[in-house]
Amino acid sequence: MKRDFLAVTDFSKEEIYETFRIAKQLKADVKAGKEHHYFANQTMSMVFAKPSLRTRVSFETGMVQFGGHAIYLGPNDISIGSRESVKDISRVISRYSNWIMARLFKHEHMIEMAQYASVPVINGLTDYNHPCQIMADMLTIHEHRGTVEGQKVVFIGDGNNVCNSFLNFAAVVPYHFVLAAPEGYDPDPTTLARAKAAGISTIEVIRDPVEAARNADVLYTDVWTSMGQEDERRKRLNDFQGFQINSELLSLAKSDALVMHCLPAHYGEEITEEVIDGPQSVVFDEAENRMHAQKAVMVMLAKSAGAQIEM
Repeated sequence: MKRDFLAVTDFSKEEIYETFRIAKQLKADVKAGKEHHYFANQTMSMVFAKPSLRTRVSFETGMVQFGGHAIYLGPNDISIGSRESVKDISRVISRYSNWIMARLFKHEHMIEMAQYASVPVINGLTDYNHPCQIMADMLTIHEHRGTVEGQKVVFIGDGNNVCNSFLNFAAVVPYHFVLAAPEGYDPDPTTLARAKAAGISTIEVIRDPVEAARNADVLYTDVWTSMGQEDERRKRLNDFQGFQINSELLSLAKSDALVMHCLPAHYGEEITEEVIDGPQSVVFDEAENRMHAQKAVMVMLAKSAGAQIEM
């Protein structure tokens, strides 16, 4: 029975921690030169409606490390939902491939793809959420802090798809999440309400980044203008004045606070180059962990379907 990974909430707390354990083992084995060809001769079809550096390279390299092969299907290869219906694309790819990873605009397309696929579907990003990113982010915090529970993670910026995934994580694993965003840039209200209703995490949405940053364990940001929002760039640059992670804001957090960014970064906008290259930044650990976390998600999905994989 196939299983998909479309949101962090598809995994239980115990499964998330098991994914972290597997990711750490896979990461150590890669660095030691140890190979795991768990998916030898298998193929992953990677459907991209949006271009990406980290998503493509991490999934493609991870699949090769597992002994398999990945096929890149770019925006010009598949005009998803226009040249051909989502359900037909999903059904056809399922006849050729063992895995589907998709990076799409519309989240409803991701849900429909998973509905009609007969192989596991992994969400590589939609406008609604970015579960693989959050798994990598929380794995990075877990590596540096030994836990994610009780950590005060402060997201400075837009209540976007990454923010929605932090909220989904907060509905499963207890921690302290704070969003500092201007009026009009709040996260998805249903996701926010569901995370609060879960009652296991402390969740705040405030307007003052200075207040938010005080005593933070982690300061996190993302670009203010994402793909598809280019027409809003001038307005967003104006609205987000004062929401930059810089040395002054970082000084308000705990002395050993981690600085995180899911990349790509726009230096001088949401973050300064000085901070992202500074000693408290774990941005490139975080980027590396995309591959290890995603490989661990694949192992979890395969085990759920009955594959005999011992870690």
